[in-house]
Amino acid sequence: MIRKKYKKLKYILSLPDGYKEGKKYPVIFFLHGAGTRGDDFDKLAENPYFEYRKQRDKFPFITVAPQCYADTWFEIFEQIIDLAKDIYNSDFTDKSRFYGMGVSMGGYGIWQLAMTLPQIFAAIVPLCGGGMYWNAARLKDVLVWAFHGADDDVVLCAESRKMTDAVNNCGGSAKLTVFEDCMHNCWDRVYAENEAFDWLLQNTNNGFSETEKLDGSKDFG
Repeated sequence: MIRKKYKKLKYILSLPDGYKEGKKYPVIFFLHGAGTRGDDFDKLAENPYFEYRKQRDKFPFITVAPQCYADTWFEIFEQIIDLAKDIYNSDFTDKSRFYGMGVSMGGYGIWQLAMTLPQIFAAIVPLCGGGMYWNAARLKDVLVWAFHGADDDVVLCAESRKMTDAVNNCGGSAKLTVFEDCMHNCWDRVYAENEAFDWLLQNTNNGFSETEKLDGSKDFG
């Protein structure tokens, strides 16, 4: 687990076991929830995502996890966009397997990031989040698997349902798993199983160009 900084953003770069320079890897761009906000790097390193990551013998992904030093991701959203572009263009990134995952506040963030940069994401997994469903047409080429607790009283399950329904109504492909007898914390169940991570690996973004750079030279619409 490497602690890094991109401009003002601190982030963790987690490499798979046996990482080799020059090899390209699938990447998960991970946005944490409100409880991990601040500038305490230890808090980010102790996020449940990384706790579960430690328990896995084989985890093929590189994870990039920035830490939100503001009240919300949206206050520093331009920085998140810039970091995502930078990681996407990194030598270690398999551009056909660039994924997003976010929890609660980060679930909102990853929905919005994928709608802002749909061309770079093969698939996203938003957990107990929501978003601007009127912009869901931008995700028609990004595969989505959302998760939510049926009894969530922090972010209502209807928020995930609105987003997934809107994506599907626009011709996209989004599914929603609702955990019964579960409140806001649906992430423990998702992390404890391999299913969501296995699903990510099954999906590729075949529309990317290996020579394409997100440097502002092209309007991605």
